[in-house]
This record gives sequence, C-alpha cells and structure tokens, in this order.
Amino acid sequence: MEIVYRLGRASANEVVEALPDGPTNSTVRTQLGILERKGQLTHVELDGRFIYAPVAPAEAAGKSALDRVLETFYEGSVSRVVATLLDRRDADLTPEELDELTALIERAKREGR
Repeated sequence: MEIVYRLGRASANEVVEALPDGPTNSTVRTQLGILERKGQLTHVELDGRFIYAPVAPAEAAGKSALDRVLETFYEGSVSRVVATLLDRRDADLTPEELDELTALIERAKREGR
C-alpha cells in the first residue's frame, strides 16, 4: 500500500521494483488482489496490465493506520505517541514546527480535549 500511495498508481511490476529484496511478481500480484478484495485498492486495465490505485485518500488511510498503532502499541495514549515521536533522534523539528505543535496543544486545551 505504501508504494501505491507513494506512486499514486502502480502495476505489480512497479511494486516489485520498488521493494528492496522484493518478493516475486506472483506474490505481489496475489497481495494486490487481496488488497483489492478488501476494498483498499481498485484497478484499471491498461495495455493488458492491471494498474492499481488506492480507494481512500492517503490522509484518511494514514489516520486509520495511526489509530490502529495508537491502540495496539500505546494503549490509546496520544501523549505516549507524541513523546515517542519527539524522542526520535532524527526528529529535528524547526522552530516553526515546534510553534505549530504548541498551537495544536493550546487549541486542544481550549476545546477541552
């Protein structure tokens, strides 16, 4: 899914090429078919190839995935997720990004969340 979201749309061959030490084309085709049956992908046929595209916008899919991570690994604690993100060594936040986070926290306080 990550590759299809990144590319916008992709054939099985494009997915295989984008995977490091990737699985076989057959395996990728099987997985794409499963994702389509689950309603996460759709496809069109172009020159005899299936071109897959996500059904949901990336932001909606990201929110759903984050909700699952939040519940699975952080017991629903948003503060623990934020703390984990801020503790990352590569989390070099600019002053503007820190101001944005501060504003989001202040707005959540005002709204009683």
